[in-house]
Amino acid sequence: MTAAAPGAADSGAGTDAGTSEDLLTATYQAHYRSLLRLAALLLDDLSTCEDVVQEAFIRVHAARRRVREPEKTLAYLRQTVVNLSRSTLRRRILGLRLLPKPMPDMASAEEGAYDALERDQLKAALKGLQRRQREVLVLRYFVDMTEAQVAEALGISLGSVKAYGSRGLAALRIQMEAGHG
Repeated sequence: MTAAAPGAADSGAGTDAGTSEDLLTATYQAHYRSLLRLAALLLDDLSTCEDVVQEAFIRVHAARRRVREPEKTLAYLRQTVVNLSRSTLRRRILGLRLLPKPMPDMASAEEGAYDALERDQLKAALKGLQRRQREVLVLRYFVDMTEAQVAEALGISLGSVKAYGSRGLAALRIQMEAGHG
């Protein structure tokens, strides 16, 4: 989020006050499901997705007076969902590294749960992509953001969005074709 000049948002009057609670409530009502779908494409279980989306709304609510352009509230929420999803995945990876290794001939409980969650071929193929490729494709094609909006949300250049998108689509096609064979 872009912070306003000190004291500019503290007045509480007019449009200089940042995102209003009414606007945030309306955004919640209109976009909760789409933000939940975004999190679901980046994460793997519904309860974590719900937690991530709820935390995103809490954080944007807490910082709402610093939002210079209230019409960008949804973009801030999307970016916050992506960032919180990344953090969640990083914590999981760290936790898995710290777990004792299972016996060689035994499947772990995590493997069984993971297999159950990956029944959907597209979701499995998306998980096989590089992180940036997956983020670009999810934001571009599942959230229907323009390339410019994706670039802004991820903090990368428009050219990078195009490159990650092109390479991600090519890798996704290969994985999907391999799954049908």
